[in-house]
Amino acid sequence: MFVDTAKVMIQAGKGGNGAVSFRHEIYVDKGGPDGGDGGRGGDVVFRATKNLNTLLDFRYKPELKAKPGANGAKRDRRGKSGDNLVVSVPMGTVVRRDGTVIADLTEDNQEVTIAHGGDGGFGNAHFKSSTRQTPKIAELGELGEAFEAELELKLLADVGLVGFPNAGKSTFLSVVSNARPEIADYAFTTLTPNLGVADIDDSSLLIADIPGLIEGASKGKGLGDAFLRHVERTSVLLHLIDGYANDIAADYQTIRRELAEYSEELTKRPEVIALTKTEGLDEEMIAMQLEALRKVVPKSTELFAISSTAHKGLKDVLRALAQHVATARLERMTDQDEEVDNEIPRITLSAQAKKLAWHVEKITDNEQDIYIVSGYKIEKFAARTDFSGYENVNRLRDIMKKMGITHELTRAGAVGDSIIRIKGAEFTLVEQ
Repeated sequence: MFVDTAKVMIQAGKGGNGAVSFRHEIYVDKGGPDGGDGGRGGDVVFRATKNLNTLLDFRYKPELKAKPGANGAKRDRRGKSGDNLVVSVPMGTVVRRDGTVIADLTEDNQEVTIAHGGDGGFGNAHFKSSTRQTPKIAELGELGEAFEAELELKLLADVGLVGFPNAGKSTFLSVVSNARPEIADYAFTTLTPNLGVADIDDSSLLIADIPGLIEGASKGKGLGDAFLRHVERTSVLLHLIDGYANDIAADYQTIRRELAEYSEELTKRPEVIALTKTEGLDEEMIAMQLEALRKVVPKSTELFAISSTAHKGLKDVLRALAQHVATARLERMTDQDEEVDNEIPRITLSAQAKKLAWHVEKITDNEQDIYIVSGYKIEKFAARTDFSGYENVNRLRDIMKKMGITHELTRAGAVGDSIIRIKGAEFTLVEQ
């Protein structure tokens, strides 16, 4: 079964908690802190493979969870890091988070970390100092990233076959390649995209056949609209037109219109046009149909008359396609080189400065003033704080003082018993 879209819940591993522990050895009175740090949570990693061509597995496994990190232990033992979850996906898989593309896996064995595991919390041995010799502070492990990911498969092919249903696309693919699509004398025989490899001279072409298009396909009519994404990445389009069509020029223009409605980029793609099923047409009829096409297609577009069943004209079409593919590959290589050469350093706010930035907002909830503190760094500290221990909360208060947050809270009107809220956790400005 071919599936090219799926939604999955991604959950990276939670970091392990730090430990509170003190050495207990014979002849050693009041041993120092020896609580170890928690292990880091596992990441969720996607790996592209050429051995898959469907997202079907994700329909039956809609949740992907990496392993959590283990908690720290006494004797300075760090918790084991959680194992990464490595998920195989087909080449051509696009991953979106909240509508934004976060990964596009186009090469075999390409790996992308989709969700990062949480850091492990520090154990109390980490907080020992000359002035704090018996700390009872330990951090909680951070939660791993969690979100719903939208997966979309766009087949990676050199050539995309387009045309009306029953135009001969499946027959063409079955003759020139190793693909074995279903073939019958009725419309919409092809219900899912098919891939095939065609060899010509010293090169090979990966060809994608999608379900036939009809007028209104780009707006949801027929079957082709759901699969047009599979020709988005192709280097050249092969437009097949039934030689027995009553108005061959109108058929061509209809398909071009649907491609433009779906994506303006598709209309800029190189195109080769082939008149199909010519084995039953005489030379005069073929010439008449080709002449009708020449009146509506761009002058530079190559026109061919072929018969897949009679193996007529196929090599000429494949050679024309191979030339377009070779040109596209060369242009891509040139564009990549230019991008590297033209990179210009830009002065932007440093990542460190962004992480240290914070904001204080005062709100009123049930006639009580609440001060909300937000910012990457302070939220990270709050997420690792165990609010059930007063020493842990006091440490968070100390961090807020060092970052200048406490001063800003005071300026905003906060007093000792004012409620401070960070990432959902609440505590007072001063220990009560």
